[in-house]
Amino acid sequence: MTRRRSRRVAALTAAALTLPLAAVATSAASAAPPTPADPEPPVFVDAETHDPSLITVGDEHYVFGSHLAAAKTADFQQWEQVANLVTPDNPLFDDVTTELAETFEWAEADTLWAADVVQLEADGKFYMYYNACEGSSPRSALGVAVADSVEGPYEDLGILLKSGHRDGEGPSEDGTPYDATVHPNAIDPDVFYDAEGRLWMVYGSFSGGIFILEMDPATGLPLPDQGYGTHLTGGNHSRIEGPAMMYSPETEYYYLFTSFGGLDADSGYNMRVMRSENPDGPFVDAAGNDMREVRSNPDLPIFDDATIEPYGVKVMGNYLFQREVGAPGTGIGDGKVSPGHNTTYVDPETGEMLLIFHSRFPEQGERHQIRVHEMSMNADGWPVAAPYRYAGGNDTAKFVRKQVVGDYRFIEHDKTISADIRRASTVTLHQDGRVSGAVDGRWRLYAQNRLRLDVDDQTYDGVVSREWDPTGARWVTTFSAVGPEGVPLWGSARAPMSDQQIVDAVAADLTLPGTGAVVADLALPTTGSHGATIAWSSSDESVVAADGTVTRPSEQDGDAGVTLTATVTSGDVTATKAFELTVPAMPEPGLVARYTFDGDLTATGGAAAGTVTGDRIDSGGGQVSFTDGAHGQAVHLDGTSGVRLPDGLISGQDYTVSLWLRPERLTDYTTAFFAARDDVNWLSLVPSGWDEHRTMLWAGSSTYYDGLTGTQIPTDAWSHLVFTVETGGAVTVYVDGEVVHTGTRFPDVLTTDDGVFALGVNWWDTPFQGDVDDLQVYTGALTAAQVATVADGEVADLTAP
Repeated sequence: MTRRRSRRVAALTAAALTLPLAAVATSAASAAPPTPADPEPPVFVDAETHDPSLITVGDEHYVFGSHLAAAKTADFQQWEQVANLVTPDNPLFDDVTTELAETFEWAEADTLWAADVVQLEADGKFYMYYNACEGSSPRSALGVAVADSVEGPYEDLGILLKSGHRDGEGPSEDGTPYDATVHPNAIDPDVFYDAEGRLWMVYGSFSGGIFILEMDPATGLPLPDQGYGTHLTGGNHSRIEGPAMMYSPETEYYYLFTSFGGLDADSGYNMRVMRSENPDGPFVDAAGNDMREVRSNPDLPIFDDATIEPYGVKVMGNYLFQREVGAPGTGIGDGKVSPGHNTTYVDPETGEMLLIFHSRFPEQGERHQIRVHEMSMNADGWPVAAPYRYAGGNDTAKFVRKQVVGDYRFIEHDKTISADIRRASTVTLHQDGRVSGAVDGRWRLYAQNRLRLDVDDQTYDGVVSREWDPTGARWVTTFSAVGPEGVPLWGSARAPMSDQQIVDAVAADLTLPGTGAVVADLALPTTGSHGATIAWSSSDESVVAADGTVTRPSEQDGDAGVTLTATVTSGDVTATKAFELTVPAMPEPGLVARYTFDGDLTATGGAAAGTVTGDRIDSGGGQVSFTDGAHGQAVHLDGTSGVRLPDGLISGQDYTVSLWLRPERLTDYTTAFFAARDDVNWLSLVPSGWDEHRTMLWAGSSTYYDGLTGTQIPTDAWSHLVFTVETGGAVTVYVDGEVVHTGTRFPDVLTTDDGVFALGVNWWDTPFQGDVDDLQVYTGALTAAQVATVADGEVADLTAP
């Protein structure tokens, strides 16, 4: 493992833990040297592996996960993708689609979840414990494959466990009829050696909970006559899954990590830990609760989270160290959304502990990547995670009081399972030991980097550290501690600034669309760095109110110019900053552009002609041709090219898109019509989506919107597709004149006048191969009757009654 010297400090001895805190703090303060210089900034290279599970081979660390994804690293900062997606060309198998056919047949799905790879000491070979499940039921198959190399190819040895047995299919693994409330879902395996050299597999997801089986170390198969094994926690469909076991030689405990909640960005995934003196339990949390008793209430609706929320020691959930106006860096800040399904690494030489998991991120939808955070044991023997991602270590392992005193951005995690993101507040650690701000109490530094917080009538114990703040791009002092109810507290030090410096920084950083067109409500910040306030006034409240509400003038009144003025205040210092805005008139409902594709890419309705792209929306090259269409001619896309439409084609919250499609082939996620404000806020009409390859209207924003149609348009035949979006997020999708999807809360992604638009290509996916005809774009939502008019090759009149 290549890294800078570890920050890890050995756990305190039992004798040290009995010393009076004041004596320990005095000794540490008098002996500790000044903080050394921080290391150079880290360089990160990211990869995707959902539900990672770690194996170390020589100097390389591999993670394997869902969808047959894998990645490797030498330093836990720079990752290289090894494999991804369940396809015949995945290098981990010669052809996984045929080799695991029996598994896919039982699971009734070709989705592989959370693989785990272990090297058996008996033969030195690598055993991959794979599992398949459709995802919405516990009908699963868990099997094993073997390889001479960690990167494969793996050869299937067969299924080990099945779950989800139906009537007539025989008994479950323990000889009784399968009961999803008490029997496990046979997925998410983690195979490990215990301190005595015995081999185990912990597994399970939702359904009957988390179970553990003892395995034969010679074969890697379960020892006989165990059924599903020993129940550890969960049941009655509790949303608990992704078990991972870590043994600590320091504490001599086995730590079972699990994820509570659901993995989606809006489903509240969060990591929790429990411990036991034995790998097969019983496990308890910090409050001493027997985790075998933790299960959803059978008298409440399925996936009753409220019953299980209080249990386990939380490691990490949704949070955001938001970047305030005037603070260093760019972007919204650093945080995680639905972090979970972790694995761990304990350095055999130093004892350094790392938490490795996948995470989504604030305002980035379902995009996920691998993340690594360092962990430390607190004085009570519970692991606490560092607030920021692992950056290779920092030499600072000793602190004196004056290095810890100051203002901190403060995250107080809670035990809820929800999509809510815990945002940073402020606390101050005073020189005299007081804590003020978001919480009140006392703090103490002891044993060089140990921190005790007595706040809100509870005692939290943890560590002080130096971490890399990726938003501010600087090393900062942080703390991480956990209390008796299993709730972590995090802090990240703020650099001290005078009131004048604060006001100057906030005013300099404050931006709005400027002279650009404003077509949607503005999110006007009201606070800045270090608690500065920002008050707004408007020269014309009827157009842009002081709270950012935008009311576009009528087309008859024409565009409006508005001056917004911000007043920034910190202490007794103030400054103002003005912004000149243009609010375009609201166009009357009607045709924006029509592309008939009768031999060229020109448009009627006043829009510019389309241009040919390569295989991505912003790449050059490419070519198109023209063929017989649904009406006249159509443009033919050959699977390597697309058509870029004029920027700003749609601007606002009320619009309709109509087009004819004749695909030659269907590939998942390929777009037919694509529109985006940026690479986070977009919409895509997808002929073949994730929902069993069916057609959908997909959108990305802070979360995904899945406009499922329940149907798939055919190849080699024309289909007429229309979607309408209205203010407030109402959306309707038509296929051949029939309504196939209606919904609300469609994201407002086209809020600027410079959005990008294309046919057949986006920034990421395989281009469309087939024909497109008669693209019509409207301001306003077409009715069903108007959709029928457009299907006949005519233009709809939205001004008609």
